[in-house]
Amino acid sequence: MKTVVFDVGNVLLHWDARQVYRDVFETDAHIDNFFSEIDFNTWNMAQDAGRSWADGVAEASRQYPKHADMIARFDRDWHKSVPGPINGTVEILASLKEARVPLYAITNFSAEKWEECQARFPFLATSFQGIVVSAHEQLLKPDPAIFRLFLDRYGKVSEDCIFIDDSPANVASAIALGFDGILFETPAGLRVRLLEHGFLA
Repeated sequence: MKTVVFDVGNVLLHWDARQVYRDVFETDAHIDNFFSEIDFNTWNMAQDAGRSWADGVAEASRQYPKHADMIARFDRDWHKSVPGPINGTVEILASLKEARVPLYAITNFSAEKWEECQARFPFLATSFQGIVVSAHEQLLKPDPAIFRLFLDRYGKVSEDCIFIDDSPANVASAIALGFDGILFETPAGLRVRLLEHGFLA
């Protein structure tokens, strides 16, 4: 039986950074302009790579002082960006667990927000035999090193693992190392692909 390795954001949990600002800006286009001005994706990714939120907010506020309040808001109201689980995928995860399929996760996540999400969504703390969190390792997907770390830490062989992620780049990186890869789009689509692999019959 193959090992199934899940991503978390937008596979098991809804994640949309714009949610933090929809009660402040008139349109998503305005939010995107703000994100572009502060290079949001690079800034946010640094927390996923291990920088603390306190340091991240302080650095961005120094660099973009006119946006300091909005930058601090993202840390303070981050929970709004994760409104809840993707129920269909969580149901699949539960079915795999019940069938005693080996389950793991590799996720790009900041240390503080990962702890918060495990408290909010207990299945994250109880479903997996092991989890690799980018901030803990200071490695980010799609860097092949994070996949190699997973294999080494848990004694896995890539050819015996199926990796599920919503990012084409992350899936491609895993496939290049020998994993089977599934690009997540919908829970229904994921169920079909897992059936093809002999799961959930």
